[in-house]
Amino acid sequence: MPSSIGRFNLIDMEQKERKQKHSLREWLLATRPWSFPASAMPVLVTLAYLYWRGEDVNGWHGLWALLNIIVFHAAGNTWSDYADYMRGVDTPASYGATTLVTKRFAPAEIRRLSLGLLLLGVLGGLLLVWRTGIPLLWIGAGGLVCTLLYPPLKYRALGDAVIAVTYGWLPVWGTSFVATGRMDMSTLLLAVPVGMITVAILHANNTRDIRTDARAAITTLAMKIGVRSSARLYAFWIGFPFVFVVACVCLRLFPAWALLVFAALPPALSHIRTMDAVDAADTASISRLDERTAQLQLQFSLLFVLSFLLAHWVR
Repeated sequence: MPSSIGRFNLIDMEQKERKQKHSLREWLLATRPWSFPASAMPVLVTLAYLYWRGEDVNGWHGLWALLNIIVFHAAGNTWSDYADYMRGVDTPASYGATTLVTKRFAPAEIRRLSLGLLLLGVLGGLLLVWRTGIPLLWIGAGGLVCTLLYPPLKYRALGDAVIAVTYGWLPVWGTSFVATGRMDMSTLLLAVPVGMITVAILHANNTRDIRTDARAAITTLAMKIGVRSSARLYAFWIGFPFVFVVACVCLRLFPAWALLVFAALPPALSHIRTMDAVDAADTASISRLDERTAQLQLQFSLLFVLSFLLAHWVR
């Protein structure tokens, strides 16, 4: 009889283990791949810009940097999801990531996934440092610190600033170095329009979550300034990049082809109207605005990339 009970317990344990196994698709979705344009686009825009400038671009190093920053981004997403869940920021009542809230994954699984991705990103980065030079080490170290400290800084209303650095300045500067072997300060111009729309992704998220974040006793910039001011700030984040591109074209810092980004203006205006109409008491109307802003980031950046390629090809 005891042996039968033990056998049944073993079968039950095996069934639980099988239930905990996840498909590759589930692991991929846990990294929130819809947000990857925020990290990938600064790299691609920088490579296209350098190509337009006539620089001798190392495409393999550029591709390496692209893949590595996406790995870091995936690590950052999962690390943030783990921290938010453990802090009580993500709950069944919130609109945020549902990976842990719905019990599809255990917190330990997401923590291991995040640390594994972070290790992979660090190893890939160190190999790229070996291939290119020590300056990249400091850029990569800055990205690593921002990734690890993002959750506590976000809880203190500094998330927007961290995102601007992590997915604006650092990627374009690092890409210019690995692709050409030197720091090109002019590439920081690219971080303004591309980085601002990336910040808008987070700002849409934080505006949507004002009420639920308040229950978790954290503070975001959106909470500090309120829904109305957050709507105006969101409009600035995704509206000013178009103005900036026009100014740079007039100053001949960007080619006239860069005005192609205005093809992304209609969805940008639509998103601004959506945010402007949000009700402070119910932010359900912007529950997916962060994802739609990420799509805008992709559209704007791909048009930006195309403009530099056309400017190089059509002389």
